[in-house]
Amino acid sequence: MKRIIYIVLMTAVLAGCSDYQKLLKSHDPDLKYDKALEYFNEGKYSRSLTLLEDVSPYYRGTERAQEVLTYLARSYLGQKQYTSAAGYYEAYLRNYPKGRYAIEARFHMGHCYYMDAPDARLDQTDTKKAIQAFEQFVELFPESPYAEQAYQEMFELYDRLAYKELQNAKLYYNLGTYLGNNYLSCEITAKNALKNYPNNSYREELSWYILASKYQQMMNSVDSKQRDRARDTEDEYYNFKTDYPESKHLKEADRMEKEIKKILDK
Repeated sequence: MKRIIYIVLMTAVLAGCSDYQKLLKSHDPDLKYDKALEYFNEGKYSRSLTLLEDVSPYYRGTERAQEVLTYLARSYLGQKQYTSAAGYYEAYLRNYPKGRYAIEARFHMGHCYYMDAPDARLDQTDTKKAIQAFEQFVELFPESPYAEQAYQEMFELYDRLAYKELQNAKLYYNLGTYLGNNYLSCEITAKNALKNYPNNSYREELSWYILASKYQQMMNSVDSKQRDRARDTEDEYYNFKTDYPESKHLKEADRMEKEIKKILDK
């Protein structure tokens, strides 16, 4: 019985392959297009792509061209080839900025870059492209069914960039005064991250590095500047304590505050 089932299945597979090979040799673009959509709906994206790419030049400039571009993008998306999918969605928007599939194209262009965005330690070019695409999308289509997902993925990417800046701030802090005032670089990096990504998940850590770097600059300061820096650091301390009263850094922050008082009481 198993042998019979195997033979039947293999016969069906071979017949399907034979039909597909005949289809590739066909000179009927409408037939190829219809079969491409059938293959797409069956999840056979490779076959769908081959047929759509074959008929794409034939339909250029016609009513069907929008569908061809869209299904090419969808097929690449189905195969998780996000760079190629994004390229076709971009091509669609260049040719049909107000076309029938413009909303889908704008969202998925950002989504493809989101899926291709690398680890925070690596180059974040695709992350920034995705954010730009999502920002444009939610501005143009705030009521779209895709809007919620666009916001969610965009905020995840903001977090990724904020985390990268947090790692940079930590690096500057650990370098200390090596070959310059790296504490100032730490402070600037952390402040910029809070400014550029205000709703990120690393606000407490970034705020801590601002306070810690100000404290270190105060402690390493010349006498003529130390009191002014102590006042500035004290303000930062109170801001931090108000914003994060349960912070794991609070004990260390309180220790810093005692040193600040000593300088201001001189």
